[in-house]
Amino acid sequence: MSGYVEHKDDALRRLRRIEGQVRGLQRMVERDTYCVDVLTQIAATNAALQSCAVSLLDEHLSCCVTEAIVNGGADAKTKVDEASRAIARLVRS
Repeated sequence: MSGYVEHKDDALRRLRRIEGQVRGLQRMVERDTYCVDVLTQIAATNAALQSCAVSLLDEHLSCCVTEAIVNGGADAKTKVDEASRAIARLVRS
């Protein structure tokens, strides 16, 4: 089960909004919109993606990682390692 299952509709709504932002970017380029305006919208889209990622990460830590730690064993270390790698990827992006 995914950690975000209880907030799946919220995640989908956010991702659909981001999809709309990307489509808007495509229209801006097709219409030869001023470069800085396109870059501003790209920054806004990146911020929306980052916010969505942080929300999903929070759900993962609160559900999947916490559950694995409570249950103990090798799965706990695996889940913590996975979360650490996910955080590292987010920090680098």
